[in-house]
Amino acid sequence: MLRDRCRIIVQTQWGGNAADLLVALHAHRSAESVSRFHDETPAAPIAVVLTGTDLYRDLPGSAEASRSLDLAHAIVALQDDAPRLLAPRWRRKAEVIYQSALPLRPRRKPRDRLDCVVVGHLRAEKDPLTLFRALARIDASLSVTVRHIGAPLDGALGAAARRLQSEDPRYQYAGALAHGLTRAAVKSAHLLVHPSLMEGGANVIAEAVTSGTAVVASRVSGNVGMLGRDYEGYFEPRDASGLALRLVQACEDRDYLARLERQCAARRALFSPAAEARALRALVARLLA
Repeated sequence: MLRDRCRIIVQTQWGGNAADLLVALHAHRSAESVSRFHDETPAAPIAVVLTGTDLYRDLPGSAEASRSLDLAHAIVALQDDAPRLLAPRWRRKAEVIYQSALPLRPRRKPRDRLDCVVVGHLRAEKDPLTLFRALARIDASLSVTVRHIGAPLDGALGAAARRLQSEDPRYQYAGALAHGLTRAAVKSAHLLVHPSLMEGGANVIAEAVTSGTAVVASRVSGNVGMLGRDYEGYFEPRDASGLALRLVQACEDRDYLARLERQCAARRALFSPAAEARALRALVARLLA
């Protein structure tokens, strides 16, 4: 999105290369690069992007993350609930730039069942155990299926997913898939189920919304900032009964599912690549000016 007007250098840490501007992803993990860039090129601007765990886990306890935000000329959040959690001195220089996804043409979906997809590597922050417990609370007579996509980064959670697949024909664990196959699975589902405990601004929500798939998500800041405070598809974090209730409601009440689809469609423009590109270019132009 910036390459047509900038020479981009991508590094996991700033290596001392000559640069007019530093864009640092994650206030804590990039803290060393931010500090060094500031010390060695004090006239050059710095933008720090809050990607999730820095905002919801590291701050305010991490002195390194706090210093990154103090040194930043601009702070970028990935969804609109994040700025309210920042200290006033940081909020004054914060803005929201939503991650985008290429729009896909929505497809017609079966009306005799509810197909759900979950996308996220198996680790504690994504909370797959709440999904597993929720499925056990749904009567087997209901036509609800779940396809789970993501690498087993936590071995115990991966073993639990494989065990559930062997015990419950409604659940399929697909492991990690290529991005194109994952987007196709999201597009084909009636619902993206997103039970995470912590999110900076999940790109998979943008991918669902821009392909005509509704979302059922935990009511955590990162999800609320993507879908809006009044969205009807939330359940409380770690609440397996609440998630099961939402899935049963979507399966039995097509008007409810249609409302979720309309609410997601109303947010679609936020996640357009053109909007993200405009915001990024404006940020860079403003900092370099």
